[in-house]
Amino acid sequence: MDIKKVLYVTQELDPYLPATPMGEYGHNVALALQSAGAEVRTFMPKYGIINERRHQLHEVIRLSGLNIIIDDTDHPLIIKVATLQPTRLQVYFIDNDDYFFRSNDATLETVSDHENNGERSMFFIRGVYETVKKLRWEPSLVQCTGWLTALMPLYLRKLYADDPAFNRSTIAFTLYNDAFEGTLDERLAEKLIEQGFEPEQVEAFKALDWLALNKIAIDNADVLVAGAKDIPAELIDYATASGKPFLRFDPEKDNAQACAEFFKSL
Repeated sequence: MDIKKVLYVTQELDPYLPATPMGEYGHNVALALQSAGAEVRTFMPKYGIINERRHQLHEVIRLSGLNIIIDDTDHPLIIKVATLQPTRLQVYFIDNDDYFFRSNDATLETVSDHENNGERSMFFIRGVYETVKKLRWEPSLVQCTGWLTALMPLYLRKLYADDPAFNRSTIAFTLYNDAFEGTLDERLAEKLIEQGFEPEQVEAFKALDWLALNKIAIDNADVLVAGAKDIPAELIDYATASGKPFLRFDPEKDNAQACAEFFKSL
């Protein structure tokens, strides 16, 4: 696989949030891909607890300003960027006051405001795609990590399939044990139709739980990766049955490096 240009989209990334296994994994994989010779651009949400001064985030005016309409409401897209030193990895942050709050609370918005997670995911995904288009950058590989990115393969397959920025991209989804309780917005399908999806593409998306969301990602991705050893067996079996290239987690290996080598070997 050509991995010259990699769009790495992750729910969490060290060192911008308190340390988590997913954040560390995302950090290590992005750097492993960069070390393998790829030009990597990383995207993550601009959660309210991220310290902009400490991490030297600044707004990119030329990329900001687009309004993303969700459920008949305009939500301004704000793009901020930082450089991860000393590697000089470019990290872009998707920001909006409706979905990512300014708060001293250390709890992420995906937990404290879980009722809006469906829209939050839609906004984040649309924000990433629209920003990449503005950058006039055509990734050969799009890698998604975390349930917040699980609808991204669907967007790529159904809404952006003919877009020159993405019509030749291979898309990978990383399975992770980041389960949330309950389900997403029961009106999610309706809101996706308003974004341009055909009813038959999303009619089953009512009250999606975490497992169902991951299965949608598996169905629409080209390549699958297990990012941890504790993935539920049901998802491992579903990924295996898909017949798609699937890199399993090996606790005895450097899994970030194995991931980069896996992509190059396909």
